[in-house]
Amino acid sequence: MAGRGQDETARDGDWSPVIDRAARPLYAAVADAIAADVDSGRLKIGARLPPQRTLAAHLGCDFTTITKAYGEAERRGLTYARVGQGTFIRDPALRQPITAAGLIDMSMNAPPRFDQPALTDRMWRGVETVRRKAGADIFMRYSTPQGVAEAREAGAHWLRQRLRDVNAEQITVAPGAQSLLFAIVSVLAKPGDVICAEALAYPGLRALAAFAGVQLHPIAMDDDGLDPDALAAACRTHRPTAVVINPTLHNPTTVTMSLARRQALIAVARTHGVTLIEDDAYGLLPSRSAPSIAALAPDITLHISSLAKCVSPSLRVAYLATQDQALAGQIEVALRASVLNASPFTAAIATQWIEDGVAEAVLLEIRAESVARQTLATEMLPAGSFKAHPEGFHLWLSLPEPWTRNAFTTQLRAQGVGVVASDAFSIGSPAPEAVRIGLGATADRDQTAHALALIRDTLSTYPTASAAIV
Repeated sequence: MAGRGQDETARDGDWSPVIDRAARPLYAAVADAIAADVDSGRLKIGARLPPQRTLAAHLGCDFTTITKAYGEAERRGLTYARVGQGTFIRDPALRQPITAAGLIDMSMNAPPRFDQPALTDRMWRGVETVRRKAGADIFMRYSTPQGVAEAREAGAHWLRQRLRDVNAEQITVAPGAQSLLFAIVSVLAKPGDVICAEALAYPGLRALAAFAGVQLHPIAMDDDGLDPDALAAACRTHRPTAVVINPTLHNPTTVTMSLARRQALIAVARTHGVTLIEDDAYGLLPSRSAPSIAALAPDITLHISSLAKCVSPSLRVAYLATQDQALAGQIEVALRASVLNASPFTAAIATQWIEDGVAEAVLLEIRAESVARQTLATEMLPAGSFKAHPEGFHLWLSLPEPWTRNAFTTQLRAQGVGVVASDAFSIGSPAPEAVRIGLGATADRDQTAHALALIRDTLSTYPTASAAIV
């Protein structure tokens, strides 16, 4: 199907296609005509299509048919709409096939991939070193719930970037931060007990609390993170056994607490005898940050650090640091009952990478790639529309009216990009109209730019009727 006058460029806002109404539904035929005229050059990049009522009158059809046709063209990536300005032809270079296989899933908050073949070779050589040192024995043995001595020493060495005085005796090695959180919660709280957390919190915490029958009480947040006055009020009213805090590059809001805020929260915890659980998954990403909660209050803090966000998600290695050896022993019992121990193989790889400097080199590359992608976001998304840290790899995007989070995620997914609505993070309070965007999930910077362009263009449109259905 093609529009008429194939050798004639359509004037801005004056496109008039010839439609074969017999072959397919009229709305689909109009979308096909747009595609054909873009391919032939009759519709140029950036050209404005006629207003929907104008084209409906020209074709002698209902206005809603053209609305559906323009929506179909946008779904195919042919066009984009700007509020109050009209519908325009999209640059073909920014199109993405709208299929499940072609989805750019920015809902995952993974570290960005970097293009450094020499470093990748070093990573593989580290694996080969593990093979030479351990032989087949590593495949035929278990570890201990606390981790073997070499892994604990490597963990202590790694964490000294955040906890200067930590030693190997204070370290427990576990298969991922989630297993540590589960073990800690199961030790500190019985079913029905209360644990406090930020009102917007890591979804895995919500899941494990529900499974364990523990009540999560939301604590209000502001631009500096968890509100200490709100925490004090909750401690007086609900008597929580612990508080889970994500103080650096908070997931999802990206907030990093100031030193003064950290000290204020510690003071509240001491006053009310509450244990602090510091989820420091992103703590090593910033080149500069306030001291960790555990560095400021090691006697009342359980510090969790994972390699997933700053080295490799596939290793599934995390470290717990605590001065309370009796409590550490109980947590190790809980680990033994739930996950037994960290994989000796992946723990050995993590140990090797830490010892030979590969882990630090990977961290630096992840940080550099995150900076590059954050720069793209700053250049492409509307100023002031999102919160981010320049060395982190996720964004917290606030949605303008009339967008709702459900309509936005639905319409964006129809265009080939997946993001996470705020509902996934909200604990017992109304979720804001916002979404989290993982910049690390894209394959490279080009795909990042493509996805950001789709997000930008979607923000500039009104929700379609289909996206408004929930």
